[in-house]
Amino acid sequence: MTSYLLDANVFIQAKNLHYGLDFCPAFWAWLIEKNRESKVASIEKVADEIDAGQDELSDWVNARGKIFFLPPDDEILPALGEVSSWVSSQNYEPAAIATFLQVADYWLVAHAKAHDYVVVTHEVPSDGIRKVKIPNICVGLGIGCISPFEMLRRERARFVLEASKTTPSQ
Repeated sequence: MTSYLLDANVFIQAKNLHYGLDFCPAFWAWLIEKNRESKVASIEKVADEIDAGQDELSDWVNARGKIFFLPPDDEILPALGEVSSWVSSQNYEPAAIATFLQVADYWLVAHAKAHDYVVVTHEVPSDGIRKVKIPNICVGLGIGCISPFEMLRRERARFVLEASKTTPSQ
């Protein structure tokens, strides 16, 4: 069974663009349902990052708690070392490495590696040396990494309008 670990940008872009909390509640309900099925989760550090926004998304995140936003555990400690070593062995600028090791992305990738999750992010691979990108690390360490849209397709998510009780006029 494939399980997915979501990056902060999945939640943020969903709220701001494709699946606003006000007009597409089915997306958010789907996330909650898939979390109950142990198919979708994120990590505590992502929740902390989103909570800094102090908006309706941070309210949604806070309502989910540690069931959805998993805390770090002892199993990720070796994975943190692997991720750090891999990133440090690449051609990234020292500032990019230092920044990466201080943000949620570092913990997200390590958690995915330790617990065999597929990472879900809007980030795309890059040959740049000024920012460490999640997909690059996932490829380098053999961790699955897909877009939110690919996850929704793989899981056959469907957000269908209820049938209207009135006939639309033409």
